[in-house]
Amino acid sequence: MTPISRRALPALAGLALPAAMGGVASAQAPAAASGAPTRLTLLLDWFVNPDHAPIVVAQEAGHFARAGLEVRLVAPADPNDPPRMVAARQADLGVYYQKNLHLAVDQGLPLARVGTLVATPLSTLSVLRDGPVKRLEDLKGRKVGFSTAGFEEVALDTILGTVGLSSRDVTLINVNFGLSSALMSGQVDAILGGFRNFELHQMEIEKRPGRAFFPEQHGMPIYDELIYVAHRDRVRDPALRRFMDAVEAATTFLVNNPEESWTMFIAGQRRELDNELNRRAFRDTLNRFSLAPAALDANRYQRFARFLEVRKMIRAAPPLERYAVELPVA
Repeated sequence: MTPISRRALPALAGLALPAAMGGVASAQAPAAASGAPTRLTLLLDWFVNPDHAPIVVAQEAGHFARAGLEVRLVAPADPNDPPRMVAARQADLGVYYQKNLHLAVDQGLPLARVGTLVATPLSTLSVLRDGPVKRLEDLKGRKVGFSTAGFEEVALDTILGTVGLSSRDVTLINVNFGLSSALMSGQVDAILGGFRNFELHQMEIEKRPGRAFFPEQHGMPIYDELIYVAHRDRVRDPALRRFMDAVEAATTFLVNNPEESWTMFIAGQRRELDNELNRRAFRDTLNRFSLAPAALDANRYQRFARFLEVRKMIRAAPPLERYAVELPVA
C-alpha cells in the first residue's frame, strides 16, 4: 500500500466545494413549503474519513430527516475553508479543531463552538518504534516533520519542555500532508500532528510501526480534537440544536451497533473507503466520539485559552460565551 495522508482519503461523490458558495442553502432561508425540512450545509474539515462516522450515520440512518433537517455534507478543497466560509455565512456549520478555534477567534473571526465531534486529543508526536528515538530526550538535534503551520512550536516547546528541551533543539520541516511517508522514508526523525487513530495504523500496516508520545501526557492541556462551529450570530437557531440532537442519537447508535454502522459508513459512493486502514481507524475512534455533542466543558475551553494566552499565541483569553456555547433546547 502506498503511504497516504489521513487527509488524502476520497471525498463523498458530488461533494466538492463549489468555487463560489453563493448557492449554499442556509437555515435562515425560508422553507420552500410548509413542513419542508430545514436545509443545512456542513463543511467537513477534509475528505470524509472515520472521524466523521457519527455524521454519516446520522445521514444514513435517517436521524437528520427525523429531526426535520436536510443536511448537505461538503468536503472542502482546502482544510482552511470551513472556518472562513462559516464566518462569512456561506455555510451553516463547519467541522474544526478546538486548538485552532482559539486562534481564529483571536484573529477576529465571528465563530462559536456549538458542539463536539471527537472529545479527546488525537494528535501525537510520533517516531519509528525501531528508530533511534526511544525517549523525548533523544530528539535533540533531530528533524521533526509537521503539516500545518501556526501551532507546532508551542506544541513542541510544551512537550519537549517536560525533559528540558525546546523547539530550538530540533529542526522543523514542513512535509505538507505526507507525515507518515516522511517518517517512514527517513526524511524526518519524528512527526508532529499524526493522529493516533490513523497514522499509527497506517505505519503498522506498512510494517513500519511507530511509537507515540501523547501531548496531553507531556504538558498540553486536554482539548476536544474536532468540534462543530457556527457563526456567532446563529447560536440561538433551533435548527442547530436539532442537528446536535440528531448527531447524539447517531453516536449512541454507532457505539451500540458498530458493525451495522460500518456498513452504513461504506455504503454507496463510499465503497472505496472499505480497506484495512479505515476499518482500524473506525474501530479505534468509537470510544472517542462525544456521546453528548451539544454539552460544553467550560473548564476545558477556558483552560486551553489561558494556556495559549500565557504562551502569547493569543492576545487575551476572551469571555467563554464569545466563542463556545451550549445550544439552547429546541
